[in-house]
Amino acid sequence: MSGTDSRDALSVATDDLTLSVDGVDAAVHATDRRLFVEVERVGDALRVARRLPGESVSNRAVAELVRAGLTAEIRVQGRTVAVAGADARPGPLAHRLGVAPAELRLAGVVGAGYGGLSATVRRARRLFA
Repeated sequence: MSGTDSRDALSVATDDLTLSVDGVDAAVHATDRRLFVEVERVGDALRVARRLPGESVSNRAVAELVRAGLTAEIRVQGRTVAVAGADARPGPLAHRLGVAPAELRLAGVVGAGYGGLSATVRRARRLFA
């Protein structure tokens, strides 16, 4: 057996990185073992998460995240709406919506959706005030 731990085989460091997945642009930030992928809308987050399943490059990337002990969070307005990688625990809803192996965080989806709706209402009020 090798003396190299697979968790040391992959490391991620970012400052200002932009990722494009299925036409969705996302800002990427990282901490020691976690990637944060920031998108503007909940629909964009679901589009990104849906690219994870299947025999695709992104599915292999998720497998590498797991092997390295890394986790990626897809976030909208600072709220985690999906998790992929080592800490992801996809449930029945994630499977039904086609985002597994990512975990869907319903509270984050609701919070981000409400935040987006509130911002839209505020903008509309300013237009008609």
